[in-house]
Amino acid sequence: MLTNSEMVLSQFSKINISLFTLPIHHNFSAFPANKPIIAATAAPIFTSTSFQLPKSTVTPAEPIPITDFSEYPEEIQLSISPDKLFVPPETDISGGGAAGPRILKGSNIVLGRYARDAQVSQADFVKSSVTTEDCPSDGLPEFALVGRSNVGKSSLLNSLVRRKKLALTSKKPGKTQCINHFRINDSWYLVDLPGYGYAAAPQELRTDWNKFTKNYFLNRSTLVSVFLLIDASIPAKQIDLDYASWLGQNQIPMTIIFTKCDKRKKKKNGGKRPEENVSDFHELISGFFQTTPPWIMTSSVTHQGRDEILLHIAQLRNYWLKH
Repeated sequence: MLTNSEMVLSQFSKINISLFTLPIHHNFSAFPANKPIIAATAAPIFTSTSFQLPKSTVTPAEPIPITDFSEYPEEIQLSISPDKLFVPPETDISGGGAAGPRILKGSNIVLGRYARDAQVSQADFVKSSVTTEDCPSDGLPEFALVGRSNVGKSSLLNSLVRRKKLALTSKKPGKTQCINHFRINDSWYLVDLPGYGYAAAPQELRTDWNKFTKNYFLNRSTLVSVFLLIDASIPAKQIDLDYASWLGQNQIPMTIIFTKCDKRKKKKNGGKRPEENVSDFHELISGFFQTTPPWIMTSSVTHQGRDEILLHIAQLRNYWLKH
């Protein structure tokens, strides 16, 4: 008799590229092809510890600091083999030392030399665009959030900047219908893209969303990384697997953000824990990537992963600006 994990794997043994039909090249890089990436090598694994952040009393005009790693209590942590680590460029983990590389909590991301200036001091909505050409032209680096409708995109964006209504959340999925730019610290952008896979949206509207989102991914020169949001409280969805494989085959820089990791479903009722769904998702996409994409487990309720995302953004952004 098949186990639950085997049943999930057999169900998705072949990925059907239903969003965009292109051949899969079994290739992935967290940076564009013309920028170097250091492959993970064998090294002892130690994770920084982390804690659940209290509600912020900091005003939007004041810097919001990154949390001191030494203060974190225990959270669910997946075991990671050295070959599955994401090692940022110009980061040497071969020496290791007694402690080994520092890995961001709830992720496979090694903390590198470019992880600085990660705090958020200002966040402003700039504009909504319906084409890539309409997007801001100031050349600032961008990090785009995309995911299935109702995955928690707006909630995550609000959590990152500690503003309840910077990105309006809605009980009705599919509310975001444009490319929305939010300028952070007057130096980089968070970009909220339309959700995909919402069945109640008109077919022609869903097609248009896919068209201009695809164009943005392929032609936006200031795009540093796409953050693909995956709901970790439920088993893998075919459309998420399709989207991940399309981004990989087109060599679009990608980080997987697992949302709703605070939800603890009881196994006796047939539900899986978030960490089990995360492990299943990794296994399902492993055949489509030459190296493991960076990933982070998050919760907009407990703020798990907030600091880790900002540190990851900082090291990608600072490397991108230098090169």
